[in-house]
Parts: sequence; C-alpha cells; structure tokens
Amino acid sequence: MTDERICVIKGPTTDKLTKDNAIVFAGQCAMLRKIKFDATMSANMNGLFISLPSRRSRYTSRSNTHVLAKELKDTKLPENCTDLRVILVCEYSHSLALVSSVARTYPLYHRQKDFVPMNVVIEVVCMDKDLTGADVSMLTDLAASIRTTARLADTPANELTTDKYVEEAVAIGKKLGCTSLVIKGEELLKKGFGGIYHVGKAGPTPPAFVVLSHEPSGAKDTFALVGKGIVYDCGGMHIKTSNHMLGMKRDMAGSAALLGAFAALVKAKFSESLHLCLCIAENNISPAANKPDDVITLLSGRTVEITNTDAEGRLVLADGVFYARSVLKAKHIINMATLTGSQAYMTGKTHAAVMCSQEESEEKIVSAGLLSGDLVHPMIYAPDMHAIDLYSPVADMNNANWGDVQN
Repeated sequence: MTDERICVIKGPTTDKLTKDNAIVFAGQCAMLRKIKFDATMSANMNGLFISLPSRRSRYTSRSNTHVLAKELKDTKLPENCTDLRVILVCEYSHSLALVSSVARTYPLYHRQKDFVPMNVVIEVVCMDKDLTGADVSMLTDLAASIRTTARLADTPANELTTDKYVEEAVAIGKKLGCTSLVIKGEELLKKGFGGIYHVGKAGPTPPAFVVLSHEPSGAKDTFALVGKGIVYDCGGMHIKTSNHMLGMKRDMAGSAALLGAFAALVKAKFSESLHLCLCIAENNISPAANKPDDVITLLSGRTVEITNTDAEGRLVLADGVFYARSVLKAKHIINMATLTGSQAYMTGKTHAAVMCSQEESEEKIVSAGLLSGDLVHPMIYAPDMHAIDLYSPVADMNNANWGDVQN
C-alpha cells in the first residue's frame, strides 16, 4: 500500500531551510511578518509566501483554509521538485484546519506513466501556544487519514471493487487492533439486509456489510459511524445520463471519510465505544437488478416499493443505521453519504449539508466545520411533515417520489 503519511513537525526548524527543497510559508500577513531571517538563512532559502486573509464571513472557516488550498494548488513549484516543506505560521486553534487543508491538496492516487510522488513535510509554527508531542502525533495521523480517504475516493471501480474495498477496510481495522465483522453476498439476504443486498446484487462483485469495532475498557457511551459505500453508481435501471455518471466512482466517499475518521479517532485513543458500519455495493444493471415497482424488505422488517433505482443510498443506509441502533445499541449515530445531487442546490459546492434530529448536535457539527475547515450547513429536519411524500399503496413506503410532493 502507498505510504499515506505526511510528516507533521513542530517548528521552527530554520536550519533545515535549503535551496534543495521547495519551501512555502503560509499564514495571515500579521503572523508572517513576525518571522525573522538572518542573511545566511535568506541566501540559502528557496521560499514562496502565501498570505491568508484575517477577515472572513460568518460561514467561512476561521482559518480561511479554502484560500490556502486554492493558493497551494496554483503554486508552481520548481520543475522535478520531489520535496516540499509547507511552513504554517498560525494560531494554535488554526493548526488542525490548516494541516488538513495541506493534506487534501496533495492526493495519492495516480496512474500517469511518469508521475513522481511528492514528499511533503508540514511544519507548524504556533505563535501563541506550543504544540505538544501528542498534538504532532494527532495531526500526523489526521493528515494520513485524510489522504487515505482521498485515495479511496479517487480510485476507480475497476480497481476498488466491493471485494477490494472490504479487504482495505478489514486491513485498516486489523492494523488498528479492532475487531471486524463481514457479511457478504447471499449471506446478506439470509440475515435480512435487504437494502444492501438488493442494491448490490447486480454488481460484478458481491455487496457487503463491514463493521469495525473499537471497545476500550471503561467506555460509558456508544457511537456508530454509518457510511454509504457505493463503489460505482450508474443509476441502475433508472440509468444516469453520461454527464451525470462521470465521477460516480466517488459515491463511496461518505464511507471512506468515516473510515478515515474512525482510524484517526482510534489512533487518538478515543475513550468511548466506537463502531464503523460500511454499507458496500455497486449499483449496476443486469437481469437481476432492482426494477421499478419491486418491493424489498429492509433489515428493520419494513418494506419499500422501488420507485427510483437511482435512490439507492437511503436503502443501504437504512440497513446500516438499523443495525447500529438495534444490534450495536449505539446512542449516537452519524451517517455520511453522497446521498443526493440536490444538496448542491441547497448548500452549494463548499458546504456539506447536515440533517440532525437534535438542535444541540446540529450546532456542534456546524461549529466543528468552521473550526476544521470541513464546512457544513443545516438542512430542514421535519420527518413528521415530509413522511407522507414517501407514501406507497403496496408497501410501508417508497424510496422516491419524483418531486410530486403530497399535501
């Protein structure tokens, strides 16, 4: 497996600044002005500066990470450069978001013939508070998890099949010292996972449900992360048009993000019980595929009339969430998914949409997004008003209403 670690170190280490490496300094202008170089350092340094704005709007990250990401991508490094040192000059509270932004900027997946990987070192210079050794370890592990997530999301379905994804997830769980459970193929149907099974039964490799569990002694609470892992989504029999199908290798990005989050939390010695549930399938076409008008039974025992085969994410997640609640007894369930393109019309390209049953949790998620740079904005949560839109005359519900909202 490709080494996914970006080295994060505590700065300053100006003795290591040489013309042999590309150097990028990034921070707010007032912070950058505090850096002093003597004549020898200046002569030996090949550096660029990225000045981040100090002002922001209400729904922008406090550290303006979107500016850092854009500027890093636009920065032209010396030809054949293979070593890059990014020096972040910032407040302590901004370090996590800025390190995450750098990690996202340099993806791992590539298949170019002459590609040369970039060795990246992130040096963090906090002007108000020193990083501890634990901070450095956490930031390094977080950067690695972000790159793992990106690599999985970037890998096409002819490489990241459902079988390969299961293999990757189990290997990560084993490395973390976690227990794992895999339910796959026909066994899913036998055990009642009708959502995952019927979505993935037409795929070239079988659907699967994977659970990784971290259960430390003394845990008093239980959390579950449930991710949509559709390794490719052509839409099924309601097939997507060509311009909407490109990029559907990333329909498993929600599960990949939660796999990365799970790994980062376990490495940080998360003190409560934590379970990761991956609902893995490929939504494809064959004589066995879901058809409009089919009725399937979910793990909960409730039946669903298939009115749109391209509304498959909610079907696999229904099984995962029910398992997390009824079997794992999770008190807190977070699911993440590339669930609908309609999200972009509601919260745009830079803010994910969050739908939450509790106002306090919603506020915490939005605040965490502003702190980390993973921006989110609330959607309306009113299932009691909207449940009628999924009325079915033959089943407990349908899976999509094609926009015909009921009064």
